[in-house]
Amino acid sequence: MENFDAVNSNMDALEDRSGMILVVGWQGRITYHTPENILSYDFRQPAFLAPNELRKLRLRHEEFVRSLASRLSMYPRLEVTLRMSKLQTIYFQNFTDGLSTPTHLTLFKAEPLKGIGLLDIPPRLGLTIVDRLLGGSAPVPEENRDLTEIETALLDQAVQIILNEWCNHWQSFQDFRPTLLGHENNGRFLQTAPHDTVMICVTMDMGIGDSVQQLQLAFPHYMLEPIVKHLTGMNTVERDVPSSGGSPQPRWNTEFDDVPMEVTAEWEGLRLTARELVCLEPGQILLFDPQMTQEVHVHVGSVAKYHGRLGTCGSKWAVELTQPLIN
Repeated sequence: MENFDAVNSNMDALEDRSGMILVVGWQGRITYHTPENILSYDFRQPAFLAPNELRKLRLRHEEFVRSLASRLSMYPRLEVTLRMSKLQTIYFQNFTDGLSTPTHLTLFKAEPLKGIGLLDIPPRLGLTIVDRLLGGSAPVPEENRDLTEIETALLDQAVQIILNEWCNHWQSFQDFRPTLLGHENNGRFLQTAPHDTVMICVTMDMGIGDSVQQLQLAFPHYMLEPIVKHLTGMNTVERDVPSSGGSPQPRWNTEFDDVPMEVTAEWEGLRLTARELVCLEPGQILLFDPQMTQEVHVHVGSVAKYHGRLGTCGSKWAVELTQPLIN
């Protein structure tokens, strides 16, 4: 009753605040807000993930999208831009209702994860990718039609790259094996999960040639439960590391496993004048100081990183690393 009286006693003040919205909070506390400061909230929207879990999953998928853009650009030999625009939880029924008609859905599994994932590629984007794979300039098709069997088979090559990259992104946790199960061109025919299943949907803006379309990667929540638990467990382990033990050891990012790096060995010790240099002829012998072979600098890229000494290993020249360079 005290709260009710407090609201009644402030009704006169409400009349003087035209255009404002009255909000009654805890213990009858009254505040006023402009309509611009009020955000709508859909209570029917599922909240399967905690904010911290959703943030970690979003960060990991942003890394996945960046690495996928590089991998896809090498495949059709054309620049491919990718940007994650949204990561959300949504009911399976709402997800299928929001799909365009026609569309191109790929059903897949990622063993040993449970459940069936979905990759939604708009037909226009799929036809653009297929045209590029056949040697075209990747134009934007005028018609939005279903893909033929041959076009689907060609597009599956790009789909396999996307799924392989997603599975490789979790190698530090577990090895996943992607398998294509089939295709659908209409969301109404999907029966991969009950209608009230919570889906985790990753929406990406993909640009190839003159085409910019959205593709969606959707997983039932129980499919990603082991991954979410792993991410949460990593956070717990990091918090449990005692500060007195020194700085934590850096962790290797597996995305760099296949990045090629140029390694060169250089040394100094021979100096020639400009006249001697122009007078050099084939067959002449240049004498080097043997001590030079003990003072080799090993460069990673353009940066000198190690001291080394020259030698042989079997029938090949080799450099033994002796100590790191102090920058």
